[in-house]
Amino acid sequence: MAKAKQGLTYAAAGVDIAAGDVMVRSIQSMMRRTHSTRVIDLPGGFAGMFRLDYNEELFRRNYRDPVLVACTDGVGTKVKLAAEMGIYDTVGIDLVAMSVNDLIVQGAEPLFFLDYLAVHALDPKQGEQIVKGVAEGCKLARCALIGGETAEMSDVYAQGDFDMAGFAVGVLELHRAIDTERVAAGDIVIGIASNGLHSNGFSLVRRVVEHAGLDLHETHPELDPDRTLGEVLLTPTRIYARPIVRILRRYKVKRIITGMAHITGGGLPGNVNRALHDSVDAVIDRSRWEVPAVFPFIQEHGEIDADEMDRVFNMGIGYVLIVRPSFADSIVRQLRRLREEATVIGVIVKGSGKVVLK
Repeated sequence: MAKAKQGLTYAAAGVDIAAGDVMVRSIQSMMRRTHSTRVIDLPGGFAGMFRLDYNEELFRRNYRDPVLVACTDGVGTKVKLAAEMGIYDTVGIDLVAMSVNDLIVQGAEPLFFLDYLAVHALDPKQGEQIVKGVAEGCKLARCALIGGETAEMSDVYAQGDFDMAGFAVGVLELHRAIDTERVAAGDIVIGIASNGLHSNGFSLVRRVVEHAGLDLHETHPELDPDRTLGEVLLTPTRIYARPIVRILRRYKVKRIITGMAHITGGGLPGNVNRALHDSVDAVIDRSRWEVPAVFPFIQEHGEIDADEMDRVFNMGIGYVLIVRPSFADSIVRQLRRLREEATVIGVIVKGSGKVVLK
C-alpha cells in the first residue's frame, strides 16, 4: 500500500502555532501584575479594555476635558546587540521607556501599553524574557500591559533576528497640556540624568565595536568592573514617568512647567529645541553635569567628533524640564527626593528657537 503523501503545514512554512500558545500562557501572569482595577478582565478577548473614568470611591478617576495621547516607538538596532549577547529581558524595558517618556512630555499620564514582537521563529523562552522586560517597564511606568502580538516571519527575519514595537496611550486634561508658547526668557532648564546610551545611536555603537575590535564579553574597569561591555551597553533606558507625573499632579493650578523634552536621537540640540518657540533659545552649560564613562569610551574607540556625539547621544541627560525661575530649586529638590539625579543645566534667553551648548 502506497504511503500517504504528507501535505504542507503551517509549521513547515515557519509558523509554530503551538509554540505561540505556550508563550501566551507563560506571559499571562506577567501581564496581570501590571493591571490596575481600571483594566477590564476579558478572557479570550481579541483586544484589551481599559476604563477611562472610574467612579468607585477608592480608585476614583474622572476627567473634565480629557484628551487621549498616544505614541509608538521601537528599540532600534539595540535588538541586534541583545540577540548577540543572548540577553532579552532588558530591551523590553527600553521598549516601554521610549514611548512613555515621549508621552509624559505632553503632560500626560500613561494608562496602558501594547507590544508587537516579530521573530524568525518563535522561541517561547526568548519571547517570555522579552515580555518579562515589557511588564517590568510597565510597572516602572505605572501603566497596564493589556495586549500584544507576536509574528513569526521566517521569510523576513534571519535566524536569531527579531524586532519590537511598542504603543502607549495616556490621558491629560486639555487645559494642562504642555504649550511651547508659554516658554519665556528667564525660565530655567533642569536636566535629569540618563543611565547610559538608552536606546539611541546603536547603529553607530555597533560600528564602533566592530571598528575597534572590542569584545562584548570583556569587562572594562573604566565602565564597570562587574559587567561586560555588552551588559553595559544593554543597560535599559531610564523611565521618567513616575517622578514627572507626580510633580505635574502637585501643581494642578500653577503651571510652573513650561516645557519638557525626552532626549533621544538628536541629543540635546535636536530635542530641547522642540520645546521652544521661535523667540527664545536654550543656553545649556555642559559643565553642570558629569558625562557617564560610556560616552567618552565610545568616542575614543570610534574616533568620533564631539559635535557628532552631541547630535547622536544624550550625553548623560535623559530628560529636560523648563520651569519658571522661582520654582527651579524646589523642582530639583523634589526630583532628588524621588531618586532622580536632577540639576539646573541652563537658562532660556531671547533668541530664535535654537539650543546653544557651551
